[in-house]
Amino acid sequence: MPGESFQWAGLPNPGVVFHSDDWTMIPFSILWGGFAIFWEAAALGYWGKDAKSHQAPGFFVLWGIPFVLVGQYLIWGRFLEDAWLKRRTYYGVTNRRVLILQEGWKRKTRSCYLEAIPEINREGERTGTLWLGEKLPLFTGGRGRAKRSASRFEVDGIVPVLDDINDVDSVGRLIRSLREEARKMGDASPRSLSSPEQR
Repeated sequence: MPGESFQWAGLPNPGVVFHSDDWTMIPFSILWGGFAIFWEAAALGYWGKDAKSHQAPGFFVLWGIPFVLVGQYLIWGRFLEDAWLKRRTYYGVTNRRVLILQEGWKRKTRSCYLEAIPEINREGERTGTLWLGEKLPLFTGGRGRAKRSASRFEVDGIVPVLDDINDVDSVGRLIRSLREEARKMGDASPRSLSSPEQR
């Protein structure tokens, strides 16, 4: 945009980064996946001496397949998805906006005006995450409360997120400083928090 200049640009850290909600997600995914495999194996008749003779009807076998697939995604598939998206996600901070570009299955862009950011929540140490708004839970905390998806790199989420960035403290300080400057300048028309696009 006219008068806009980059102050910082970067990509997510390509390595596996664990987050605070993994303390809940990993045990839950193992329990889910383990039970689903146990169910499917029992339905196929793989338990007991005479297991094959007690094979469940085909409906129960088919019923268990989606649960097994979801369990596998929760255990390791989400890490593979995030790794794939990390290599295709780009972050930028200008003197007016925070920008996110993702070249995944579809090209997605998102912009967030600095003065419209209600709060900035930080997660992690040197490599961490900046939530440009409320940090959303993975599982809903109550009726009607927003939550996020299992993948941390969903550009279409309610709250814009700069995930797994190196030197998260300095980037957070930069955004706070630029936000204060933008608010002091006092643009005439209020802007919404963000504007997602898909191309």
